[in-house]
Amino acid sequence: MSTSASPSDNKHVVQPSAQISDGLVSTPAAPDGFFAQFAGNPFFTGGLGLAGFAAILAGAQKGLRQSASLLKRRLLVDVDINVKDDTYQWFLYWMSIHHRRQLSTAVQSNPLERVGIIESLLRRFPPRMHHLSIATSKTQLPNGAVQTQFALIPGPGRHILRYKNAFILANRVRETKSMGLNNGNPWETITLTTLYSQRHVFEALFLEAHELAQKSVEGKTIVFTPRTASWEKFGEPRRKRSLESVVLDEGVKEHIVADVRDFLRSEQWYYDRCIPYRRGYLLHGVPGSGKSSLIQALAGHLDYNIAMVNLSERGLTDDRLNYLITILPKRTFVVLEDVDAAFSGRTMSDESGYRGANVTFAGLLNAIDGITSGEERILFLTTNHVTRLDAALIRPGRVDMTIRLGEATRYQAAQLWERFYGDIDKGGLYKGRFLHALEGLGIVQAEGREPPDPANMTSTAALQGLFLKNKHSMEGAIAGAAELKRS
Repeated sequence: MSTSASPSDNKHVVQPSAQISDGLVSTPAAPDGFFAQFAGNPFFTGGLGLAGFAAILAGAQKGLRQSASLLKRRLLVDVDINVKDDTYQWFLYWMSIHHRRQLSTAVQSNPLERVGIIESLLRRFPPRMHHLSIATSKTQLPNGAVQTQFALIPGPGRHILRYKNAFILANRVRETKSMGLNNGNPWETITLTTLYSQRHVFEALFLEAHELAQKSVEGKTIVFTPRTASWEKFGEPRRKRSLESVVLDEGVKEHIVADVRDFLRSEQWYYDRCIPYRRGYLLHGVPGSGKSSLIQALAGHLDYNIAMVNLSERGLTDDRLNYLITILPKRTFVVLEDVDAAFSGRTMSDESGYRGANVTFAGLLNAIDGITSGEERILFLTTNHVTRLDAALIRPGRVDMTIRLGEATRYQAAQLWERFYGDIDKGGLYKGRFLHALEGLGIVQAEGREPPDPANMTSTAALQGLFLKNKHSMEGAIAGAAELKRS
């Protein structure tokens, strides 16, 4: 008995994917080849796509960096200032002053001044500094008191300035791993960045900073002392001493000033004759005769500074002394005070040298007038005992002029009296009495008489001390004249 399937039953029959042709069964061909197998792998194709995308991003990033660098070079300009440059301190001082000016302008704006909206906003909200350091400044008042002021200056970091309608990015960087060999201070740099079209503001900015720095020491004399292998300022700059405040014997001061001025005008004359352009002066005489005061007054009169060298300083060697004199700051006198005492206390410690001073006498001579000795230099030596100096030290070429500043003369006593009492002793009556008292005591030479015994004479420092003691009493000064006579 046979049955037949209904058409509806065919709906549930799964048709095989194999095809039958002429009694042969065929199946789909598998992909052949190594790369074909990877191409058909979805994980491989996905990873390849990600790698390609990452490469495109890296190339785009590199292109953006190069484009930004090119754009920066075309549109921006940088100026680097390192800590060893004089402009470094000038710029920091200028930044602190400029910042205070900006803040005061923002607070004290003139309501009647008509400015644009943008300018008004810039004045009201000036760029502010958020990384600050403290700087202490001291000012010596005319009465001798010292006034201390504290100022906040830009510290390490980035700061934005506005100067002459130009915005400047100041980046102060302090290297913690790099220290100065001379002073141990960390190495610092300041990089200033602005638009290339506004690069002209740098010249005006540095000029203003220099003028501001000059005003801070205007009318003052800077004293330098050696520190390791460099010169550093010793304390605060001192008020310039007037040349008139130093009272020497008649004509002595004028002769020294004329000689120094002639040397300063003769630079080309020295070079044309192949003569080293340097000048040496030896000031000797009794203590209190005005040797140091004359050097200080000369420096103030000629707008020079002073570099003091202590030859007995422990650690000061021949090489270091020679190097220090070679790198002397511009327009600076070199002063070696009491040069006779530098080698008087030496004793032989062993066969290698002397004990008591590190600078040898030969090293001093080479520093003053050796092959490596610097030029464009004015040297002052002072001593109270000129007979103790070696002839090699004071020969011409090392010492070109020797000046003795001796005991006070009648002329000096009269000049000092005028400085202290000239405004109240109009007729000079008390001055005559005082000079007569000095002549009677044998302290100064009377007109037409023999010079007094040097043992009875006194110094100008002692005269000044007497006048300071009796600054409001001329009678007291006359009565105290006997105190000046040496026992």
